[in-house]
Amino acid sequence: MRVHVVGTGLIGTSLGLALTRHGDDVTLEDAVPTHAALARDLGAGRLPAAEESLEPDLVVVAAPPDVTAGCVVAALARWPHAAVTDVASVKGSVLAAVRSAGAPLARYCGSHPMAGRERAGAVSGRHDLFDGRAWVVTPTAETLPEVTALVTDVARAAGAAVRELPPEEHDRAVAAVSHVPQLAASLVAARLQDLDDGAVALAGQGLRDVTRIAASDPHLWTQILAGNAVAVRAVLRALVDDLSAVGEALESLEGGGDAPGARGTIARAIAAGNAGQARIPGKHGGASTAYATVRVLVPDEPGQLGRLFADIGAIGTNIEEFHLDHGLGQQFGLAEVDVSPAAVAGLAEALAERGWRLHG
Repeated sequence: MRVHVVGTGLIGTSLGLALTRHGDDVTLEDAVPTHAALARDLGAGRLPAAEESLEPDLVVVAAPPDVTAGCVVAALARWPHAAVTDVASVKGSVLAAVRSAGAPLARYCGSHPMAGRERAGAVSGRHDLFDGRAWVVTPTAETLPEVTALVTDVARAAGAAVRELPPEEHDRAVAAVSHVPQLAASLVAARLQDLDDGAVALAGQGLRDVTRIAASDPHLWTQILAGNAVAVRAVLRALVDDLSAVGEALESLEGGGDAPGARGTIARAIAAGNAGQARIPGKHGGASTAYATVRVLVPDEPGQLGRLFADIGAIGTNIEEFHLDHGLGQQFGLAEVDVSPAAVAGLAEALAERGWRLHG
């Protein structure tokens, strides 16, 4: 296919890398020419020659959210025979702007790859960024079936698993599974600003897990949240209600109080979190699976983690999940190796025989 990518940041460059490896003819464009040139040098595609008359099958707008709609309208006018999609994380506001501009919606199909990294820019692009990730396709009633099919084919060529949703349903879904988690991570991480160094030094893997995405770009996320304000606010309102209930329960327990129902409120909040967490898709997008954990002390020395992986491979156990935490002031890490429950005893015994120290 002939795919023209407008915008060569993380998503645009990663898509170019994936489609180029797939064998497609990818051309690149960016408002900043040096950004497009860098993406080209990284292997994401080519820059069209000045005299070249581009006739893309699909134009992918991977521009910042605040200019996405304008770029879509411009692409529909510039290439009257091409299908056009965008990869913005909010679909309703983009669609409304494109529709109000009077652009031909028959050739437009919004989409959203549910993939990203904390780092932005072409240099962070990866050809495997979309492998196994959801890519939501959001056609309208006006979208031609062949346009939806083309966008779907490109997403699958990039390695993604495609789901089709109406634009408004997409926005409600990402408010809960992406946008509010970003806000929550940022707000929790913000509590660390005023802590002294000794307190922050106590941070463990739990805090790192909760705040990992708090390192995201404030400018980009301001645009995303503003574009999906209605759906995000609805989720936040429910979250605020729950936080208020827990806060009131804790207040009633201050100073050794024993207000009836307070502990139940807290327990129900934690249990509801258990139920929600259990619904998060597991490996390969399947049902969530309960794994068992083998904890191994890994010396903080070159090659030790590689040796652990090599030993587990030689034992013949498949690693389902892996986490590494570092002990406070200790020259070792605690590796948590999640495996199927049936493999725990054999793996633990075999690792001990190879000289590894197990924990717990």
